[in-house]
Amino acid sequence: MYAGDIVDSHHHVWRQADMPWLSGPMVPRIFGPYEPIRRDYLIDEYVSDASSAGIGASVYVQPNWPIDRVVDEVRWIAGVHERTGWPMAVVGCADLFVENAVEVMRTQQAISSLVVGTRLQLHWHERPEFRFADAPDRMKDPVFRANIAALEDLGWLFELQVFSGQMHDAAALVAEHPGVTFVLVHAGMLTDHTDAGVVAGWRAGLRELAAFPNVIVKLTGQGTFVHRVDPELIRLVADEVLEQFGSSRAMFGTNLPVETLWTTAAELTDAWRHALRHRSDDEQVDVFSRTARRVYGIGNQERVQ
Repeated sequence: MYAGDIVDSHHHVWRQADMPWLSGPMVPRIFGPYEPIRRDYLIDEYVSDASSAGIGASVYVQPNWPIDRVVDEVRWIAGVHERTGWPMAVVGCADLFVENAVEVMRTQQAISSLVVGTRLQLHWHERPEFRFADAPDRMKDPVFRANIAALEDLGWLFELQVFSGQMHDAAALVAEHPGVTFVLVHAGMLTDHTDAGVVAGWRAGLRELAAFPNVIVKLTGQGTFVHRVDPELIRLVADEVLEQFGSSRAMFGTNLPVETLWTTAAELTDAWRHALRHRSDDEQVDVFSRTARRVYGIGNQERVQ
């Protein structure tokens, strides 16, 4: 199995006090009960977890600080990097439905060159606990689309988090902005790999997005709906993504600490190694390292927007 360089393209660290959703009342969430992660998860613990899995570089992704504190978030994570060298790239957040979002993002960019993109979750589902956005078609909002257009000038990517039923609209968004890189989070969030109809809809949505070369896919978050490491699911997702997008447009990530609700970093990473063991050496290097280094500009890789 793969034993080379590994970049974690998607993880979080946090102080519980900064996160109302972690310090407030328990509510139903997309990944199920979450009492064990209602605590600080700081960089030293993450690095210990990551090192146990052979991970040598990482990308921090915003974990939903209050939207009016997203500049504070970048300032904090930049300080974490200055102290420890981790993470090596940052995906922040801004309210892309307001007209001053570009000003906020420019402020974040001025604070730290580590920030290479932004995420605002757009996923909506019939099941209330699976929703983040308040409507399925929020990406059609004209202010949102104007702010997405501004990412090209910033040199930033957008982390796209949608369900398969939203992928047609997402494809239209991607087509409208060929100069922006879109990163599909959690491989499009397949909710039930045992339901043939659900899988068919997910495959069709991926196929529509795969037509656009500016879409990259994260092989992350596959425990979200099953609450375990499921080798069959991981192999299905890995094979489908690599078939449709190719390894140069796919990258591994842990989604720590959320996945620690049901596994460890080492067990999770080994499951993905096992799922990809039949792939060529070159494909495995892409998925575990090279794609993320290129997309996020980590190490000696020149970032491609």
